[in-house]
Amino acid sequence: MNSKKLYESKWELEYISGPRIAFQGLYPDKKPQITFNKDSQKVEGNNSCNGYSASYTLDGESISFGEPTPTTMMFCGQGEQVFLNTIKKVNKFSIDTEGKLNLMINDVSMMRFKKTE
Repeated sequence: MNSKKLYESKWELEYISGPRIAFQGLYPDKKPQITFNKDSQKVEGNNSCNGYSASYTLDGESISFGEPTPTTMMFCGQGEQVFLNTIKKVNKFSIDTEGKLNLMINDVSMMRFKKTE
């Protein structure tokens, strides 16, 4: 049931674990977004500056992402690398009671997204 909700909207990052820089400092202008395409088994979006796409594998609540490939090549500061490095480590997902998408490493939420549409 949760996997069906992945495809229902575009997701916008509202929290990321790890960096010592405040979230607003990492993403001052534009927040990263992700969209899941069930047919192509790819995610697409932007990492706050450049577009990207990556394959993904879903098995129950386990998820893994392939190497994100950029679709544009602007230099964007630290936020982009924090996003790309974190998403590669994710191995699990959940959608919480508030309808937010959590991408996790085991049971620790590393990234939290809200619906944008």
